[in-house]
Amino acid sequence: MSAACLTRLARCSGPYVGRSGLFQMALAPLPLQQDSHLQFTVFRRQIYSPSEQRHSNTRFDADSSGQPTTWDSFGIWDNRIDEPILLPPSIRYGKPIPKVSLSKVGCASLIGQRKENEDRFQVSQMTDNILYFAVFDGHGGLEAADFCEKNMEKFIKNLVAEESNLELVLMKAFLEVDKALAKHLHFLPNVPGMNAGTTATVALLRDSFELVVGSVGDSRAMLCRKGKALKLTVDHTPERKDEKERIKKSGGFITWNSLGQPNVNGRLAMTRSIGDFDLKNMGVIAEPETKRISLHHVHDAFLALTTDGINFIMNSQEICNVINQCHDPKEAAQRISDQALQYGSEDNSTIIVVPFGAWGKHKSSDTSFSFSRSFVSSGRWA
Repeated sequence: MSAACLTRLARCSGPYVGRSGLFQMALAPLPLQQDSHLQFTVFRRQIYSPSEQRHSNTRFDADSSGQPTTWDSFGIWDNRIDEPILLPPSIRYGKPIPKVSLSKVGCASLIGQRKENEDRFQVSQMTDNILYFAVFDGHGGLEAADFCEKNMEKFIKNLVAEESNLELVLMKAFLEVDKALAKHLHFLPNVPGMNAGTTATVALLRDSFELVVGSVGDSRAMLCRKGKALKLTVDHTPERKDEKERIKKSGGFITWNSLGQPNVNGRLAMTRSIGDFDLKNMGVIAEPETKRISLHHVHDAFLALTTDGINFIMNSQEICNVINQCHDPKEAAQRISDQALQYGSEDNSTIIVVPFGAWGKHKSSDTSFSFSRSFVSSGRWA
C-alpha cells in the first residue's frame, strides 16, 4: 500500500483505522495515473468482512497475479486478531502496522513446588508509543526481583525522554537499576541482601514495529516467525566460553553441582544478573546483551518472555508449537505454565505472550514431546 494512500487514511480517519476503512480506501476509485510506460485505473468492488463468505468471481487482482487479495497482500495481520491500524507509524514506515493491545496480552505465573514465588512480571503502556514487557526471576530472596518490578520501568522511562536509541536505553537502565538496588539493600535493616539477585528480560515495543530486548541471566525472549521459534536472547551461564573466561579473569571459579549444573563460586548458575553483590568482584555483571528487530506482522505471531522454570523443561520450539495451538494469548500463557509443571518443573514458572499480526496463522499440528526430558528441579542453587 502506498504512502499516499496511508496519508489519505490519516486525513480521513485520525490516528486509527479499521480493516474495512483500509479496504475501502484501498479499493476506492483513484485518479487516473499516467507515465510514459503505464496507465491503470483501480475500480471499487463490493467489500466483504473477514467473516463473510467470498466468491471466486469477486476479486481485486491489483498485481495481476491471478490470486485473490488477502490481508497478506497488504502485509497486514491474520484475521483472528482484529486490531486497528496505527496511522502515524504506518506512514512513517511505509506499511500498515496494526496496534498491539495490552488487553490481548496473556500472562501467567505459578509457584510450582517452591515455598514462595520469586518470579515477577510487568506489562504496561510506558509512553504513548512504547509498550513495556518484563520478567524477573529472583533468587536468594525476593528483594532484587521486587525492586526491579517496581523500578525498572521508571528508569527506562526517564532515559527514553532523553535517548531515542532503545538498546542504549536498556543498557543504561540495567546498570542504573543495579546501582540503585545496592543502595536500597544497604539501608534495609535485618536483610542479608548481598546474596539477593534476579534475572531480567525486558522487551520494549515502539510503534508496534520496533522490538528491542535486553537480558541478563537465564530468562528468555523468543519471537515466533513463520511458525518457527526465533530466540532473541542467549542464556548467561558458565557453559558459555566467553562468560566463563570473564569469571576466571575476575578471580572467580566454576564448580558443578550434583545435577551437573555449572555454578559461579559454587553458588550461582548464571554469570550476569542484577544484584548478587557478593559476586560482583568475581565477574558477575549487570550489563545486558541487547537485540533490536523490526516486526513483520504478516509473519510474526507472538513474542514470549519466559523464566527458567519453563525454559529448563521445554525448548523454544516446543513452547512455540503449544502456543500456536491456543485460541488466544491468555489461554496460551496458562497452558504453557501448566504444562511445565506437568513435565516435572519444580521451579516458579512465568510467561508473557504478546500477540502480533500473524497470531493464529501458523497453527501447528506438530507438537514435540520428549520422553527423556529431565524431571529434576530447575533450581539454580547448589
